[in-house]
Amino acid sequence: MSPRVPYWRLAGFYLFYFGTLGALIPYWSLYLAARGYGAREIGEVFAVMAATKLVAPNVWGWLGDRSGRRMAIVRLGALGAFLAFCGVFLAGGYGWLLAAVALFSFFWNAVLPQVEATTMNHLGPETHRYASVRLWGSVGFIVAVAGLGAVLERTGAGAVPVAVAAMLAGIWAASLAVPEARGAAGGGAAGGLLGLLRRREVAGLLAVCFLAQASHGPYYAFFTLYMEGAGHARAVIGGLWALGVVAEIGVFLVMHRWLPRYGAVPLLMAALALTAARWVLIAAFPGSLVLMAGAQLLHAASFGVYHASAIHLIHAWFRGRHQGRGQALYSSLSFGAGGAAGSYAAGWAWDGAGPGATYLGAAVVALLALGVAWASLGRRRPAAGPAPAGTL
Repeated sequence: MSPRVPYWRLAGFYLFYFGTLGALIPYWSLYLAARGYGAREIGEVFAVMAATKLVAPNVWGWLGDRSGRRMAIVRLGALGAFLAFCGVFLAGGYGWLLAAVALFSFFWNAVLPQVEATTMNHLGPETHRYASVRLWGSVGFIVAVAGLGAVLERTGAGAVPVAVAAMLAGIWAASLAVPEARGAAGGGAAGGLLGLLRRREVAGLLAVCFLAQASHGPYYAFFTLYMEGAGHARAVIGGLWALGVVAEIGVFLVMHRWLPRYGAVPLLMAALALTAARWVLIAAFPGSLVLMAGAQLLHAASFGVYHASAIHLIHAWFRGRHQGRGQALYSSLSFGAGGAAGSYAAGWAWDGAGPGATYLGAAVVALLALGVAWASLGRRRPAAGPAPAGTL
């Protein structure tokens, strides 16, 4: 990797950003349940967090592409997210909680797409090495999950928002050290954004990303509660979350070799098939610690391979002045719309159909994503911008 890449400063940002997710995603449902909220309300809170990604990344992405000052936007978003999240500590009912979470998410979702574009610009011709930087986010996730899981065994769920707030402060501090990347807003991609979105492969990829993340709805919203109901201790559940991210790190360490060798599209389709297998395992054998460990190892595919491949394709197709909005569309349609739809549907299905049926439904959604990928991406090599040879 070129010495001009600010590797450790980017790594520090990813460490804190995904450390926040490590405190928030596995344990937020425990905190909400401790406050007396039911499955539908928990699903709605997760859906609100995801739904803000429908708007926020695109607003901030447009500003980033117009101004070229992506890291200034990141710093503003990180500070706003911290201040808004502190509203959770104030007294209020369910409506107040939803409002605080929505405002927090609006600012927080300004952050990652702009950093992803900044990282890719810093990497220049070495974009296939993105995963080598991103793996530090996985390290942060593991540290937060394992550490907070042990803390919760002694203190209870009230420690969750404190840990999240501390991580958000860390994101803002880390953002101050990351420099702007040259050429962040320069250049133009051929054609307009709407013309780009009409391409079969681009529209197909965005649809695949929506479905892939929708299939994760039951996992992100209810996996901890599901495992606790199956008899696993909270420290063990934290270990399961961490195991999944360890597997993710293992994949990130080799993706810079796999992308040129196998191509992003075949890797993406393999990841979707393994995602469906993962949800079937969780649906059928929640009480088996060995099989749940195996399911968590499949996180290497359902997130690690999937995300690295998708980011690579997004960067290849959305060039120049469309770069920030391309990352924003990926975030808003997958983690935003897909995550919101998946969380909301999971909240209703959990009480109505039951946990096992909810996870089986998630497997069907993952297979649907695989079908869309095969139809739109799998039968031809998609036209791309100047990406590394052999990586599509």
